[in-house]
Amino acid sequence: MIIDAHNHFWTYNTQEFGWIADDVLRRDFQPGDLLTQQAALGITGTIAVEARQSLEETRTLIHFAERHTQIKGVVAWVDLCGKPNWAQEVAHPKVVAVRHVVQDEPDDNFILREDFNRGVSLVGELNLAYEILVFQRQLKNVLAFADRHPTMRLILDHMGKPQPGPNAFAVWRQLMTELAQRPNVFCKVSGLVTEVGRCDFRPYFDVVLNAFTPQRVVWGSDWPVLTANLSYADWFNTCRQTLPACCFGETSAAFYKLKKD
Repeated sequence: MIIDAHNHFWTYNTQEFGWIADDVLRRDFQPGDLLTQQAALGITGTIAVEARQSLEETRTLIHFAERHTQIKGVVAWVDLCGKPNWAQEVAHPKVVAVRHVVQDEPDDNFILREDFNRGVSLVGELNLAYEILVFQRQLKNVLAFADRHPTMRLILDHMGKPQPGPNAFAVWRQLMTELAQRPNVFCKVSGLVTEVGRCDFRPYFDVVLNAFTPQRVVWGSDWPVLTANLSYADWFNTCRQTLPACCFGETSAAFYKLKKD
């Protein structure tokens, strides 16, 4: 079993996808575009992650998962700061986690807000995981956030979005090492090329593997965002040369509590 733990699908429009800066990404990306590539590489399952903060997005991803057995799980969006009637939106066997785009909040302290954390706690009560999407500068607050939810399954997307440069790397390494001391926090190896470009990825992989251990490291592609810098096959093959085998399926299945087909 090989699982890609992070990909997106979208029907492109400028209003909802204004964050897309690369022309190569300004088009539609549908399940068929990815699943055929995965089959050719021997990838047997994938996790679809929200790319729009709307209930329509959540419902669309659930619809895709119902149609395509290769989509093993959905990371949904709901209004965690709103009334808890959103719980019915994630009451589906393919929904495995919830995510909010914290990186885009104007206040870096957003992740510590009381109303937001009440919503995250309810996610845990529903036996779902929570995905953390932040920039490197926000990682310090992630430490405090994780301490508020010590028994929840938490996963850091895109390795905390490390910034390029030697000084930034040292700061990132220290914060990741501290975060890894929380045993309920996993790390997703995805999105790296978008942040640091084409380079030697091994120092970043080494930090994550040493801090979290392979049993808490999950591989993902961040397709199609990845393709603005690197092909899907190149990212997969590069990671296969470095990451332990468990990161490509076993760890994902354990974290997301995926059901065996």
